[in-house]
Amino acid sequence: MSRVPEYTRNEPDGIGPGQLLKLLELVRLHGAPSARVFRLAAASAGENLVAAGSPGRIRSASVAALPSATTEDAFTAICQDEAALRPGVEQLCRLLRVETSGLTRYASGSRPVYAAGDLVLKLFPPVTIWPGFEVEAKVLTAVQGKLPTPTPQVHAAGAHDGWGYVLMSRLPGVPLDTVWDDIPAGDLDRLAHQLGETIAVLHQSPPPAVKDWWPSDWSAFVARQRAHCVSEQRALGLPELWAGQLAGFLDAVALPPRPPALLHTEVMRQHLLAAEGTGGTWRLSGLIDFEPAMRGEREYEFVGVGVFVAEGDGRFLARTLTAYGYRHDQLGPGLRRRLLAWGILHRYSNLRWWMRRLPEPSRPTLDALADCWFATE
Repeated sequence: MSRVPEYTRNEPDGIGPGQLLKLLELVRLHGAPSARVFRLAAASAGENLVAAGSPGRIRSASVAALPSATTEDAFTAICQDEAALRPGVEQLCRLLRVETSGLTRYASGSRPVYAAGDLVLKLFPPVTIWPGFEVEAKVLTAVQGKLPTPTPQVHAAGAHDGWGYVLMSRLPGVPLDTVWDDIPAGDLDRLAHQLGETIAVLHQSPPPAVKDWWPSDWSAFVARQRAHCVSEQRALGLPELWAGQLAGFLDAVALPPRPPALLHTEVMRQHLLAAEGTGGTWRLSGLIDFEPAMRGEREYEFVGVGVFVAEGDGRFLARTLTAYGYRHDQLGPGLRRRLLAWGILHRYSNLRWWMRRLPEPSRPTLDALADCWFATE
């Protein structure tokens, strides 16, 4: 597998991947620069970009473009049309010096993501309401080699044809959700401990500088979520039996006003990789998908852990929280209610959907729901 340089590295004697992409964009917009520049570009890409007998003119037919997708509907349609997307993806891979013969798209995920040998290429659509590539690229770079669970190494990141991209290393293992039921209880205990330690180190890591990183004001974000959460849950189909309790429940729960920490925000089985090691014991081999990372309250992180990893398994959640740093006497009803409150305020909260996949509480109250979904015993 061909390797690519770090995305911050400059190539003094040639044109690196990021420079080459910019060159091609300029060519499309303004015409070609000197023949020497094209020779350097061709050497970097491993392609003959200069047409025979026409120095300095690019063969436009050889440059496939990623399709336009400036709205969510357009992006959804393109994601379902691999034939329209594939040529531009393969061209981007060639520009990044990534082999395309074994290029395979992952079936799941909200964005187009491709595996190419020991590399992964993730695309970010030019839809303004979606997070861009900068957050994932910079957060991954900031935590590289620092967490108890491995994270992908960024090899290249940038923009091409209006789309963002991150080229990163491919980690070993399989998504945790695909093997959860096969993992022995003792190994799940160890995974919970590893996960808690990983989140603790993540939260202690200084957030990188990212331009226009949303939300810039955590308190304002929480206030906006609080003002609209009831109407949004009703719009998502939450029955009035539950929607009518939300405002009073949130008023009764005190949320800590601590300085924001670096958060993943979507720690879930699908974003955790697991591998069976020597002796048949399981370990977490990867934490992926940092695209929705934010700076915010630490306990906000455990919404995903409770809803999408533990899924009501009090043993697993309790071990994760104690490995993170909570004392056993801090795992009571107060914590469970705070976690449900953060769940109600979460940017992707959908209580009606969560009710379909999580254990049913003993009583139709939010206090009982907190004890059930975020059980710690």
